[in-house]
Amino acid sequence: QLQVVESGGGLVQPGGSLRLSCATSGLSLDLYAIGWFRQAPGKEREGVSCIRASDGRTFYTDSVKGRFTISRDNAKNTVYLQINNLKPEDTAVYYCAAVASVGACSLSKRWYDHWGQGTQVTVSS
Repeated sequence: QLQVVESGGGLVQPGGSLRLSCATSGLSLDLYAIGWFRQAPGKEREGVSCIRASDGRTFYTDSVKGRFTISRDNAKNTVYLQINNLKPEDTAVYYCAAVASVGACSLSKRWYDHWGQGTQVTVSS
């Protein structure tokens, strides 16, 4: 059974860092693209980053470039999202999602068909 489970969220002061984890089971990161999304209260769920299965190439939405880093550990079946220099506007529930795709990934939520339950990130002093 395919599952993705997020962890690592919490309350952080502005300027702090977090590393979110997306633990997967029932799939191979060599065959599945993984995306990270976030949803703030009252806003649409937006894609922030994704990683391509074939070569690990990464993609980011413009607003997080330079602060967010997606990576994966295929041996652990886990994808990470390192977030540095956190800002209050990063406050959201962060989700990871998976789709069977080798040669592409997407920041569109419609592209993914397996979702986790999310992990809350709150940035506040």
